Amino acid sequence: MPLNSAHPLAHWRVVVPRVGLLLLLALAFVLLTGLLDGGIGVTPLRLFDQARYPLANAWPGLLLAGLLLAISRRALLSFALAFLLQGLLYAVNVLKVANLGTPLLPDDFRIVGQLHKGGMHILSGYLPHSPWPYLGLLAAVALIVAAWRLEPPLFARRTRGARLLGGSVQALALASMLVGLPAWAKVYNAKTLWLEPWSTISTTTHSGLVSALMLFHLEYGKGEHKPDRAEAARLIEQSTPALLQSMQAPGAAGELPDIVVVQSESFFDPSIMRGYEHSNFAPNLRRLAAHGSSGKLHVPTFGGGTIRTEFEFLTGLSLRYFDNLQFPYLQMSHKALPGLVRTLSRHGYSTLALHGNDPAFWNRTAAFKAIGFDRFVSQSSFPPIAANDGKYMADSAMTDEIMTQLKDDGPPQFIFAISIEAHGPYDVEPARIAERDAIPVPEGIEGRDKLELQTYLYHLKHADAELGRLVKLLAQRQRPSVVLFYGDHLPALSNSYQIAGFVDGGDMLGQAGVWLLVDPKHPGKRRTTDTASWLLPGKLLAHVGIHDDPYFALTELVGPQLAALTEASGAPPLAEGDAQQQLDQAMASIDQLRMKDKLDSLLPRPAAPAATGALAHGDAAPGPSSAAVR
Repeated sequence: MPLNSAHPLAHWRVVVPRVGLLLLLALAFVLLTGLLDGGIGVTPLRLFDQARYPLANAWPGLLLAGLLLAISRRALLSFALAFLLQGLLYAVNVLKVANLGTPLLPDDFRIVGQLHKGGMHILSGYLPHSPWPYLGLLAAVALIVAAWRLEPPLFARRTRGARLLGGSVQALALASMLVGLPAWAKVYNAKTLWLEPWSTISTTTHSGLVSALMLFHLEYGKGEHKPDRAEAARLIEQSTPALLQSMQAPGAAGELPDIVVVQSESFFDPSIMRGYEHSNFAPNLRRLAAHGSSGKLHVPTFGGGTIRTEFEFLTGLSLRYFDNLQFPYLQMSHKALPGLVRTLSRHGYSTLALHGNDPAFWNRTAAFKAIGFDRFVSQSSFPPIAANDGKYMADSAMTDEIMTQLKDDGPPQFIFAISIEAHGPYDVEPARIAERDAIPVPEGIEGRDKLELQTYLYHLKHADAELGRLVKLLAQRQRPSVVLFYGDHLPALSNSYQIAGFVDGGDMLGQAGVWLLVDPKHPGKRRTTDTASWLLPGKLLAHVGIHDDPYFALTELVGPQLAALTEASGAPPLAEGDAQQQLDQAMASIDQLRMKDKLDSLLPRPAAPAATGALAHGDAAPGPSSAAVR
């Protein structure tokens, strides 16, 4: 047979085995991804009854492997490297679930840009302490390097453009996934795959981690929902008579009080846990609650994401109405945001944020400028002798700095203090180990879980002690003052919660924290009110006698009906009645318009400016005694 007539057959003898090898590698990649994932929707056997689930979950990794193949020309190397990178993604997810109780979400990747801004100091604490994971990673890297050196290329370096074309197609397809091209919604959508927006854990269990990331990316990465201006106007119009009456209420005569707000890291009352029903780890909180306003506090996060609660408090906006705003400070593009700080500034307050950590972490430096703070005192501005307890700055150092910053003359002052002592992880030895080890734990909690729970409670007791000390010091000053204290979220002690359970039988993601509003110099009567973090600024303004902000006056009116709807991402959905749903939807439009600076024209204004005298005890009326709360 002539040589040229044998060329086609020889060509196919070369091509078919190579194509077969790639198909086998792709199949192995899909099966191994399912095993690595472990979700019931993507296990290898699912290829026989719902193949789209494991295939969709492995698709991004397959595209990455194809791109690496076009670059390296080595099949085993490309698929192994893609699988290793995918494995790292799964490892990070395991760490997040273990420490924060929630799986990875697309916005978590924004934290990568924070690693050089103090973020690495915090996030590194969650990395495994055992050397074995790192040794395994080094071994995998060594195998990949060996594959690069030993594996022969699958095809020639020059392929008359075929290699360039194939690599470009893979790169474009992968890039279109990362940017969330709507075309991918034909594969990654709630009808094709399993999406439970109220439960990211359930979604990852059914659809797989990678598919879940794509589902949330495409569903909630589209931008904000368009507000319904007419719906917002109707609610405001219905509320106008009550609003005007509220806004024209005079404040008490005299000077406005200094306001100290403490956002206490991971603070909650452990008595909501079974085994701690009769405990009293926060005696100062309970004592002060008898002289002021307090209750349950519903917040939009669990285990982490402090800035979500912080954003709600400082702006009065509910993140319930901004599905795409997972990390508000990292996603904000506004030069100026309305909120509590700007309202207080209009009434002559000097405003200060205080936090014993790197100011760039969570983009707080830029965010606090947009929110309107005059100054931001961060870690470098604390005294060199400021004490640490465990991994972070002690709450006692924060109290000292609050008292240093408060002046005895000049305009009224607003200090927003963010504590950090009780920040996880809780496997770092505290300053007084014996004190930590003496803390009892509920039956069944043992080993590492016991140690972490004891460490957390050690720091919580210090936070409570500092609350008591702060109120006592403020009571001794000549100037009037009020203290608002609240926890930003429950700590990430998932195993302990699952072992012990909660008194109400509920899920850990649905548990509420605590809040307290008290006047140190003028004890009031107990008032118990359950509320949400985005409603706290309205309560604070009403308490000090500032009534003329129509948005915050509106939140005071509608808040009691909406407070319990605020909950951590992933919590089971709350039942909503028709009337509540209509109010919720109208409030969503109002908040979205306010974020866009398009709400003011709809809000009523009082006929004359309300008096803004010093102290109107609307929330916690003073009792007959004038003795300071101690």
